[in-house]
Amino acid sequence: MSDSARHQEWQYLDLMRHIWEHGDERMDRTGVGTRSVFGTMLRFDLSDDRVPLLTTKRVYWKAAAREMLWFLTGETNIRPLLRQGVRIWSDWPLKKYRQATGEDISQDDFEARIVEDAAFARNWGDLGPVYGKQWVNWPTYEYGPDGKYQKSPGINQVAQVVESLRTNPGSRRHIIEGWNVAELDRMALPPCHKTYQFHVAGEGADARLNCLLYQRSCDVALGLPFNLFGAALLSRMMAAQTDLQPGELVWSGGDTHLYLNHTELVEAQLEREPAGAPRLELTRRPDTIFDYRFEDFQVLDYDPQGALKAAVAV
Repeated sequence: MSDSARHQEWQYLDLMRHIWEHGDERMDRTGVGTRSVFGTMLRFDLSDDRVPLLTTKRVYWKAAAREMLWFLTGETNIRPLLRQGVRIWSDWPLKKYRQATGEDISQDDFEARIVEDAAFARNWGDLGPVYGKQWVNWPTYEYGPDGKYQKSPGINQVAQVVESLRTNPGSRRHIIEGWNVAELDRMALPPCHKTYQFHVAGEGADARLNCLLYQRSCDVALGLPFNLFGAALLSRMMAAQTDLQPGELVWSGGDTHLYLNHTELVEAQLEREPAGAPRLELTRRPDTIFDYRFEDFQVLDYDPQGALKAAVAV
């Protein structure tokens, strides 16, 4: 079968198999242990509404879409996510709360308190200056009129990239960066999908927007399926806002790994074969990229095989 006819998802499965069979087995920050390789790449065509949604297991794309919209607000508290039923960020503040208080609270009860009690959410639901905070409000400092060094309005990287794509498409500086060295220690988790770079190919009505995502650390079984959909969604929103056609999503991983406690998931998924061609439609173009709503996204023709679950390493 030619590369052009091969289902795009085989790239993901080939990567998973390679890591599982040949990865370097090592201990990691979580204490769980991984099999890891370094320096990987996947490429996905986003034209004609194609979207890299895995079909060999169900990917909860609605949660990934809500998370991406949450990033674009600059919000860092999990309360807005929990109010929409998105629980993917609860593990880190829950762990911090248990360690600080000694209370053996369940995840369900902790999340309910975050949703119901605004003061409790302020104290225990914030993740620090993660992702969206850096994307839309990167902190800057300057000397004030009194001669003292003071904080000034932050930089909205997303808005700047939209503007630069419109006015200077040939630039090599269309970058959204999440790795703020000065604030890493304040983050619940330093950014894994840390750098997005955009590239315009072609001219006129056929000009295409490509996106490269560099991920310093990647949990291939649980994290990467979310990351691929999120990056594709961000790329599609950027293309719509800049009158460009969707091009290619290039994903690049640094430490690319599978956790040792994900054996059942990995072995089950590697027994499956991809099928189908899910599509992502954006049904509305709002005034700015920050005005999209969840209802503006439709995923069509998505008929995945059954869900495969495993524990998140915190």
